[in-house]
Amino acid sequence: MSEVAAPGGSHRHTPDWLVLAIACVAQFMVVLDVSIVNVALPSIGRDLHYSATGLQWVVNAYVLTFAGFLLLGGRAADLYGRRRLYLVGITIFTGASLLGGFAQNSTELTIARAVQGIGGAALSPATLTIIVTTFSGVRLAKALGMWSAVAGAGGAVGSILGGVLTAELSWRWVLFVNVPIGVGAAVAALLYLTELRRPVKLRLDVLGAITVTAGLATLVYAIVGTDVHAWTSPQTLWALGVAVVLLAIFAYTELKIASTPLVPFSLFRSRALTGANIVMFLVGAAFFSMWYFLSLYMQNVLGFGALKAGLAFVPMAVSIIIGAQISSRLVSKLGVRPLLLVGTALAAGGFVWLGQIQSTSSYWASVFGPGSLIALALGLLFTPLASAATSSVAQHEAGLASGVLNTSRQVGGSIGLAVLATIATSHTKSLLVTGGTHEALSALTAGYARAFDVAAILGAVAFAAAFIVPSIGRKAEATTQARQPASGLEPA
Repeated sequence: MSEVAAPGGSHRHTPDWLVLAIACVAQFMVVLDVSIVNVALPSIGRDLHYSATGLQWVVNAYVLTFAGFLLLGGRAADLYGRRRLYLVGITIFTGASLLGGFAQNSTELTIARAVQGIGGAALSPATLTIIVTTFSGVRLAKALGMWSAVAGAGGAVGSILGGVLTAELSWRWVLFVNVPIGVGAAVAALLYLTELRRPVKLRLDVLGAITVTAGLATLVYAIVGTDVHAWTSPQTLWALGVAVVLLAIFAYTELKIASTPLVPFSLFRSRALTGANIVMFLVGAAFFSMWYFLSLYMQNVLGFGALKAGLAFVPMAVSIIIGAQISSRLVSKLGVRPLLLVGTALAAGGFVWLGQIQSTSSYWASVFGPGSLIALALGLLFTPLASAATSSVAQHEAGLASGVLNTSRQVGGSIGLAVLATIATSHTKSLLVTGGTHEALSALTAGYARAFDVAAILGAVAFAAAFIVPSIGRKAEATTQARQPASGLEPA
């Protein structure tokens, strides 16, 4: 049971399952919004007049600000309290969702998605901090398993829900749906979440957050621009140069200027945390592409409507949940490394399989099997990665560690999507010939297949990177926790 502050100022107890539910609902919303727009992309592109390459900014505007400010959110959760950051994040996220639903052009929607990302960056690390500071031991492993299942399923369920809402209402409802959920989660947090705070508050590294976000956004812009400008063109080189300068300023700020760095580089002395982040970066780069390209493939090539395309993701949602539950039960027995090796190997194999798609393929023959296998692998990976990243840090740094891990996934996803989308488009253009729909669909499919082939390579590299992570099991985790210093957190 967890102590919570009652509205009248007295304290009462609330079931831990309710605290877990509050954390999971918010995390589900944050992850959901990465993928819920995927099925709606064709409709959004037509209504708001996005270009073919510009359409990915509906995804990347959210992902980039999410990634850039996630580290700030993780540190803020540690310094200013999990409840306060939860409420700030859910308010910004819900408000931006409402504005995005009313967007009248591509600029308005892109800006709303970017603001959503800022809200998610405050909200996501607060949810993991809530779990880590509420549960311990075996109960913590089970809670992380539930959190991982919800986070993992959010990606697949987003595609399903996006298809249903787009087909039955309009694409605007993929944003409006967050409003009632966000309001309900905020009310529950006000009533049932207690605050945990540190005795001393330190300054946040806002400059670091701004420079890393701007640097990453410029980098992605440069990569996306290679669809029109060559890599050696002045436009591309100028954008890459600006990105390098901004990221260099970020690094200098962290090392020399910030009194409380956004990312204390000393954190990466932990082999477990470093390895987990490398694997997560590669996993994000590969998995983001699956939802994006499969949504386009099913609608643009197989001729699925939005509803049918959304429902086609149901088996993948189930596979993620199954994988997460299996992983949460085995991680304390087998350790994190074996699960990481199995998960990354299955993912690489699934992407190789998915790379065999043709314009004449069917869903059941070419999408269902590899898609379900990749989704199962994703479910297997979440819990051991979260366990590895937080196993060697003090409790009061749980928000920072979770922020770094989630940032790796989002940065990997945004850069990976930009690279793979550019590869797919370039390959399609190189094959495209005039003369009929069949040739156009074949070239389009070949572009998607090429992206999946590159994703398979990323999966193989992630498999190799998994050996960096030490084999942390139940005994090792208990030893690590025993070495951790006191958190300095007290109930408010």
